[in-house]
Amino acid sequence: MLRAAAAVPQLSLHCPPLPSRSLASPPSLLRALSAAVSGSRSRPRARWESRTAVGGTSERPIRQARRTTCMAASGTPAGDVFFLDTFCLRQWDPTYSGTCLAAVDKVEFVKYVHEQFKEGSELKEGYAPFCKHVFVPNAFGCVVDALPITSDNEKLLRSSYQARTDAELPVLQRYFLKEEVGEVPVAKYLDVILYSRDQLVQERAAMESKQEREELPDAPWGIISIKAQDVPHELPMTPITMMRNALGKEEGGSGVPLDREKYMASVTYWQTHGVVIDKL
Repeated sequence: MLRAAAAVPQLSLHCPPLPSRSLASPPSLLRALSAAVSGSRSRPRARWESRTAVGGTSERPIRQARRTTCMAASGTPAGDVFFLDTFCLRQWDPTYSGTCLAAVDKVEFVKYVHEQFKEGSELKEGYAPFCKHVFVPNAFGCVVDALPITSDNEKLLRSSYQARTDAELPVLQRYFLKEEVGEVPVAKYLDVILYSRDQLVQERAAMESKQEREELPDAPWGIISIKAQDVPHELPMTPITMMRNALGKEEGGSGVPLDREKYMASVTYWQTHGVVIDKL
């Protein structure tokens, strides 16, 4: 008596469905099949090139790089080139005394900076290799950050000790109160001040209060401050900010030593100008 043949196991192959547009050509089909089987596709990244200049090597993105803006995993608005650093978020606080952007959507602002950069707003050198500026038209109605000191308004100058964050030492500041000087003109430009991602990582590591923050986005430049002004070039940093930077990263500065010539140029400018703040 013959035994029944054992059932042969059936081999089932499952291929994920391919997008219909991938059938346009054999290369497209192969690429789509590879992506479907692997289950992942690499995220497009901006291409970079190095350009050597006096004082060292700087990097800038090639203009053809993709620029998309969204929320990074940390919740930080970010694109391919720029992201909004935590330090700059204070300018979205309605109580912030300087250039306040509380009425502007953060993602839309970062997107706007990317668009202006793509249209030709160049990265300009800052006070150190890790610092750059990009100057964009003021599309948000921000008023200027500083006013010339005149015989009419000099009596309105105030001073007090202020700290930018709870982790920093208060320093002496001189300023006008906006409500006391009357109408302040709308600025023509925004100076978007940038620090390299590497510098921001180093500053976080140096201050214990910053070490618990979420990881920074992958974009190479973090927006750390925005200043409304009438000229498309850097204005002198205030003398007290230069001193704070020279104190080192542990005290909230950048660690850049004091440059006497630049310091004296700063004194010359701020001897005749006063910062305008909305409130104490």
